[in-house]
Amino acid sequence: MTLTQAPTLETPRLILRGPEPRDIAPTIAFLLDRERSEGFGSSPNRSEAWRWFTLNVGHWHIHGYGYFVIEMKDTGETAGIAGIWNPEGWPEPELGWALYAGFEGRGIAYEAATRARRYAYEDLGFDTLTSNIVPGNTRSIALAERLGARFEREYENIHMGHDLLYRHPGPGAGEGRDDDGSVEAYA
Repeated sequence: MTLTQAPTLETPRLILRGPEPRDIAPTIAFLLDRERSEGFGSSPNRSEAWRWFTLNVGHWHIHGYGYFVIEMKDTGETAGIAGIWNPEGWPEPELGWALYAGFEGRGIAYEAATRARRYAYEDLGFDTLTSNIVPGNTRSIALAERLGARFEREYENIHMGHDLLYRHPGPGAGEGRDDDGSVEAYA
């Protein structure tokens, strides 16, 4: 059962789709793992994690976009989330991502974020996006830079405290680096 009007997007290895009831358990597990989700907004208990899941469903209904669930095509496993986030208090729409335990180091976040950004530019008509990253989250900073985003400024995030704002290149203007160092256009 789909909970939102989210489209289904595909990449060579991934399906990006709207949240479904079967995604509640893996999302709650991720949010309760303080070490894994600290830079994303970990939850202190199951109730708060469940509320975050429903917040994403509502975000889709209010904005027409939100976090897609990342599903592995070959296994159907839920690997994480990636998409466009802009709740009340955010400085502007953000391209965000988070992978669940066991899915790091395979280029999944890059593949999902690249596809979500293309959706924001080509289908939603955005001309810019940011990624808001907690200082010290070196993996997210490296991914943002790999996607072509550049550090713009520091600011106080209403929910996360001190944050770093990275600006993504606009539609058709950017390039990202593949794992082998080659340049990949993502327009």
